[in-house]
Amino acid sequence: MFENLSDRLSQSLRNISGRGRLTEDNIKDTLREVRMALLEADVALPVVKEFIGKVKERALGVEVNKNLNPGQVFVKIVQAELEAAMGEANTPLNLATQPPAVMMMAGLQGAGKTTSVGKLARFLKEKQKKKVLVVSADVYRPAAIAQLERLAADVDVEFFPSSIDQKPVDIANAAIDYARKKFIDVVLVDTAGRLAIDEAMMAEIKALHAAIKPIETLFVVDAMTGQDAANTAKAFGEALPLTGVILTKVDGDARGGAALSIRYITGQPIKFLGVGEKNDALEPFHPDRVASRILGMGDVLSLIEEVESKVDRAEAEKVAKKVMKSGKFSLEDFRQQLQQMRSMGGMMGLMDKLPGMGQMAGKMQGQMDDKVTVRMEAIISSMTPKEREHPDLIKGSRKRRIAAGSGVQVQDVNKLLKQFLQMQKMMKKMKGGGMAKMMRQMGGKMPPGMFPGR
Repeated sequence: MFENLSDRLSQSLRNISGRGRLTEDNIKDTLREVRMALLEADVALPVVKEFIGKVKERALGVEVNKNLNPGQVFVKIVQAELEAAMGEANTPLNLATQPPAVMMMAGLQGAGKTTSVGKLARFLKEKQKKKVLVVSADVYRPAAIAQLERLAADVDVEFFPSSIDQKPVDIANAAIDYARKKFIDVVLVDTAGRLAIDEAMMAEIKALHAAIKPIETLFVVDAMTGQDAANTAKAFGEALPLTGVILTKVDGDARGGAALSIRYITGQPIKFLGVGEKNDALEPFHPDRVASRILGMGDVLSLIEEVESKVDRAEAEKVAKKVMKSGKFSLEDFRQQLQQMRSMGGMMGLMDKLPGMGQMAGKMQGQMDDKVTVRMEAIISSMTPKEREHPDLIKGSRKRRIAAGSGVQVQDVNKLLKQFLQMQKMMKKMKGGGMAKMMRQMGGKMPPGMFPGR
């Protein structure tokens, strides 16, 4: 998400970096570029006008700090206004009520409501340690009820059964009564979507809202619909007292206009981003971190959180100790590293969160994406345990057997072995005090502050 906007803004802001001071003349061209970048990202026109106006006002009234050049000051102003447009800080779910806390999902059909219910149930269960019940009040699509039942089983939360011959209000009330008796903390109510906004749909969802009085009414919207997402959000916001937004399919949206428009149009915060198809692909929305990513500054905090939640620390420490002590790094160790990297969104996902690496990720597209790492894993999995420990054994006939077993060509096996040998050489340098020396060497090529003591 935000690749196009990030590229355009980075180029625009680079043009002002060498200026001596901020004046109306020298920021005029940059502001025009920023305006074009936002419009191309499908940001709503009123949002663009207000954003540009605020940036200009702040830039011309600012005192330039002697430690910063005017270009850096301008970037800071743009970052602050991006954060303000998206809500400044993360707004958590409101759970301050007598259990069960009822949360209702609203949105058009195809926006990802039912999938988001499953993801949110997992988030509440794992991150907030809550007992969760999910229920479908979508009486128009039997498939939606069956889908929610499957998702509940996948994330190991309780599912309350419903059928198409029941009324949505009766279904939701029965689920809430059940949750009360079973001391369940949160009830997530999935509602019917339509292909377009219509009066009957709005009347039904308003009646449901009035009956169950949810503490959270979350609007689920597809980021890929761009400005239309903001317009749909406005229509739902006029019908329902929304408390927040879940923006889905952001991994497929390179523009990012919806994220910048929705807060302004609805007055409600984006609370979560749906960043993939898996049931753990739901991230709390942090405007400051997203603003950093838009400006190509990375998102180190999200990366750290991801590492902490998804990396098997004990396994990583075991490999690190082994490498530090002996300098040995096997193909099996390499395979485990690939699996852990894939669980964090792959190489492209990691690079996108590292400062200054967003544009490089675009250049590397197709060289180190998920397909490549899956193929590398398959090749290593086709080797015997002995071959993984002693790759020098892998010669002609063994290479042909491994290639056939993993469905690749012999040259793919050769390429993997070459990459592995390069990594093994690097790992050998870590033995003893080599790691500290390597970090010092790398420190000169990395942005200031990336390593301690710099």
